[in-house]
Amino acid sequence: MLEVRNLQAFYGKSHVLHGVDLDVGQGEIVSLLGRNGVGRSTTAKAIMGMVDCTGTVRFNGRDLTRLKTYQIAHAGIGYVPESRDIFPTLTVEENLKLGLKGTRPGRWSYADCYRLFPRLAERVRTQAGVLSGGEQQMLTLARTMMGDPELVIIDEPTEGLAPKLVELVAKFLRELKDKGVSILLIEQKLTIALAISQRLYVMGHGHMVFDGTPDTLKANKLIRQEWLEV
Repeated sequence: MLEVRNLQAFYGKSHVLHGVDLDVGQGEIVSLLGRNGVGRSTTAKAIMGMVDCTGTVRFNGRDLTRLKTYQIAHAGIGYVPESRDIFPTLTVEENLKLGLKGTRPGRWSYADCYRLFPRLAERVRTQAGVLSGGEQQMLTLARTMMGDPELVIIDEPTEGLAPKLVELVAKFLRELKDKGVSILLIEQKLTIALAISQRLYVMGHGHMVFDGTPDTLKANKLIRQEWLEV
């Protein structure tokens, strides 16, 4: 489904990604792990056409490398940034409406969003800017799904959330998979990544240092110590 080859990314003269290769298959949850600053978020932005990059990004056989971000989104890739990027002066319902890509019914409805995140149903007429951090995270996840993507890239969805909300996000990700949505999850919490992923990548200094299953990573103490553990 998603094939990334030799991805090089730059911020001005700063060379951030050094030949990243990764794949996400149909219906997979694939996690991208690593410490802060190694290039995980830049990888997501490069796939979405948001930073200067070279290499190849293919989705369902289509080359996306030179497309604009909105064209990549319309090709079927959803993106949940770490910054959440909700529209603070719009209500919860208005934010969800902005996630739609047209009038064609998709796999997700307002009712689905409110069922998965009951707190949003309680705040449907509330401006998004007054929501808590956890509620804003729920909103940006739900808004992305209203666009009915085939693949969603999610950057640090559990960052700063209480354990109860972390479990809610994990449940949401499993439901995405059950509905056939593929996921590239950028995550620091090793426990959640190991619990829900079929495969994992570990990134260090702008390139991949590990590609394998959760069981393989659990058994590889050296990789965990050198690239993940504090």
